[in-house]
Amino acid sequence: MLIDVLNHVLAAVALLFLVPTVTLLMQVVVALMPPPKSKASSAQVGGRRPRVVVLVPAFDEASGIAASLRTMHAQLAPNDRLLVVADNCTDETASVAASAGAEVVVRRNAELRGKGYALDFGVRHLEAMPPEVVVIVDADCELEPGSLDRLARLCVGLDRPVQGLYLMQPPTGAGIKTRMAAFGWLLKNYVRPLGHSRLNLPCQLMGSGMAFPWTRIKAARLASGHLAEDMQLGLNMAACGAPPLFCPEAQVSSHFSTSLQSLAGQHERWERGHLGLILKEGPSVLWMAIRKQQLDLAAMVLDLCVPPPTILATLLLLQTAASALNYLLGGWSMPFWLSVAALVIEVGAIGLAWTRFGRRLVTFREMLGAPLYLVGKLPLYARFFKRGEPEWIRTRR
Repeated sequence: MLIDVLNHVLAAVALLFLVPTVTLLMQVVVALMPPPKSKASSAQVGGRRPRVVVLVPAFDEASGIAASLRTMHAQLAPNDRLLVVADNCTDETASVAASAGAEVVVRRNAELRGKGYALDFGVRHLEAMPPEVVVIVDADCELEPGSLDRLARLCVGLDRPVQGLYLMQPPTGAGIKTRMAAFGWLLKNYVRPLGHSRLNLPCQLMGSGMAFPWTRIKAARLASGHLAEDMQLGLNMAACGAPPLFCPEAQVSSHFSTSLQSLAGQHERWERGHLGLILKEGPSVLWMAIRKQQLDLAAMVLDLCVPPPTILATLLLLQTAASALNYLLGGWSMPFWLSVAALVIEVGAIGLAWTRFGRRLVTFREMLGAPLYLVGKLPLYARFFKRGEPEWIRTRR
């Protein structure tokens, strides 16, 4: 009886793991294909130029915010505004931002901390003189030339959120851990959404380089300390009939920390927030999408349910080991072979992505050593089971 139950559980889990791995492979394969000739570039689809507010949430960013604001200020039209929310800052962020030409509002609340609360505070401030489009850019990001115009025109023309390409660059001379992290970021924020966009499917919101019609953002539930508030917001927008559009021609960029300890902490918060959202929202939102026949929302949930590659690989290895042990003890062979298939699919998808997009970041020899990188992250994953504080923590650059 027990072996029968175990057979069915392992088979169900193995089938479940095929969903994210096949989704990942599909996204990568489509991203590798030439774009359809009949499909116009998103840079050519935009409508008129609306009035824009660039909203910048900032927490203790005095050392670098001026350089970031210069890249945004240079792209403002005469009726645009640049608004910085200095949220619970303990440094000179507010005065530095004001000296750089930004409008600044200061928020103080020791209890309600997090980027979502800062964004809500900024949007509520804008209600007195609302723009047509709000573009959110993090305080440590540089906005590439022409990006603001592209985001704004697409956003007002389509009346839906638009997500630019948000990249994190490794610092000069970065070690293998940082460069592997940069490749993982590229896979998540460029390769996978590129594959979805070529299938006319929406993308996740990424936290920076996001444009929203005013009517959409003012009604959104922003005040939250969730570690994945950007993904949550994207799902909410899609559920309301406004799924985000990916616009890789508009780009924002930042840099990973030079401190490996800070980098590990940053990744722990990102990955914990992602996993928490999968467990909390994935099944219920997918069921809602199926029930309401919302293809865009269903596609976003399937994309959401692809964990970070190292987490997915860890789970697949555990599933394969458990299935192998069960098989040796007289159980079914099917769960084992399904688990092996899922593992091969993930490795193949990441390998394909590396051949086109990752060579400048990680060498072939270093990719062969990826299992060692995975082993090094196991202590981080063990901490996932401990309760963490969902607060806004500035990463030391």
